[in-house]
Formats: sequence, C-alpha cells, structure tokens
Amino acid sequence: MSRHVAIVTDSTAYLPPQTMERHGITAVPLTVVIGDQALEEGTEISARSLAVALQKRRSVTTSRPSPETFAAAYRATAEAGATGIVSLHLSSEFSGTYDAATLAAREAPVPVRVVDTGMVAMALGFCALAAAESADSGGTLDEAVTAAEKRAAATSAYFYVDTLDYLRRGGRIGAAQALLGSALAVKPLLQLDGGRIELLEKVRTASKAIARLEEIVAERAGTGRVDIAVHHLAAPERASTLAERLRERVPNLADLHVSEVGAVIGAHTGPGLLGAVVSPR
Repeated sequence: MSRHVAIVTDSTAYLPPQTMERHGITAVPLTVVIGDQALEEGTEISARSLAVALQKRRSVTTSRPSPETFAAAYRATAEAGATGIVSLHLSSEFSGTYDAATLAAREAPVPVRVVDTGMVAMALGFCALAAAESADSGGTLDEAVTAAEKRAAATSAYFYVDTLDYLRRGGRIGAAQALLGSALAVKPLLQLDGGRIELLEKVRTASKAIARLEEIVAERAGTGRVDIAVHHLAAPERASTLAERLRERVPNLADLHVSEVGAVIGAHTGPGLLGAVVSPR
C-alpha cells in the first residue's frame, strides 16, 4: 500500500496477517536459533515447533534482525512510494532490534523515525495499528509517532507463566526473582513495566493465578472503549476460556484478538504462557 507515511514493525508484534495487509504494515522478522539452526520467526518456525523443542529441552536462543535487513525493508518501503517511515519495535530491554533499526535508519532513502515502544506482542501491535490509522487518515510522520506513543503509554500487558525458568535462562527476569518463585512453589503473574518484565503477584495455584489475571485485566479495562488481546503458547483452551470471560466482563470491548505467540516470545516464556494486553482507545 503506497502512502505518504509507512509503518514498519517487527515480527514480535503478532498482528494478524490480514490486518497488516489492510494497513500496509511491514514486519521485519527476528530469528530463533534451535541448536545450530537459525530460523526466521513467522516463516521458518511455528510456535508449535518451538514448544516441542522447549519440551525436549533443546538449546533455544533468539537474535535480532541485522541492520542490513532493516535497510532492505526501508528501501523497499520507499520504493513503494513512502516518503517517511515510522519504525516501531519491541522493548530495547528485551532485544537489540531497536538498535539495529536505528543504525539502518541513518542510511535510509527517506526519513525514518525509530521508536522503542517498551512493548511486545499485541501491546506492540496496537501501537503499530495506531500509527497506521494516523497515516491512513493523512497524518504526518510526527503525528503517526505521537499516535503510537500515546497508545503505548495507555497500554498494559499482563501474563502468567507455568515457570520462571525460561525467563531466567534468557536473562529476562532476575535470577533472585526466579529462585524465589521456585522455592515458594508459587505461580507468578507478571507485567510489563518500563519496558521490563516485573513480578506483579505471586499466587499459589495455576487456576487461582489465571482467575486473578482475569480480575486484573477486567479492572484495567474499566468502562471506556478498549481493545484486548489474549495470547498463549500451547494453551489454546486457557486462552479461549479467558477470552470468553473477558468478553462477558468488559462492557465496552471494541476488538478482542486471540492468538498464539510466535517463537521468539515463546522461547523466553515456555509452554503454558497465558497473557492479556489491555489497550484503551
């Protein structure tokens, strides 16, 4: 889709393909490395294959896109008619993706504004959608950036994991917090805070943790118009149940997205992940 301002994000936004096509959003893929095999998220490895690899305790790591990959995406976007690009990415606390995009932006043929949203998954996806909607209505580069930043500031993300071990291995949560959770045999509820993963609450059982997740999301949604995304990894029944409960409890729900996370996020959370993103309009 050719327009004045184009939107680029990365594969961890987990936007539905039809939504990306409708708004002309480009997603640059991160990479999952299983053993000695490097695979692009979204095209070369599925979330289900990743879950199997984790369950078999295979070595799994992730890596950012190269600056050259971003440079190619920016050139293609400019050649398609864009005269400016907003490039929105997952928290720089999680990945070097923002840094790679920033390096590539310096040599891009059109102005590129790179934004560290401090978000991930559909928390990032909603930011990309806000920027795209601004651009679709004729907004300038600055206006699209402002729309994304405003959406990021209003968005919250919460999630439950069966174990903190995967987050500890990947350095996404402190070893002391992970050890505390294991020692007490608690089920952790986590949140995104300042671009980092922080322990929100400790709950004694999985069922109580998921019930508490529902309570937190419903409270955060309030009574205004709000979009919600429910994510999971190898836990479709949990996700479906949570989505239906939220549909009943949130009075002014606009859009509700339910999806399995991709391999990059799954590599750091492990099977059993259940997450919810709350994004007021």
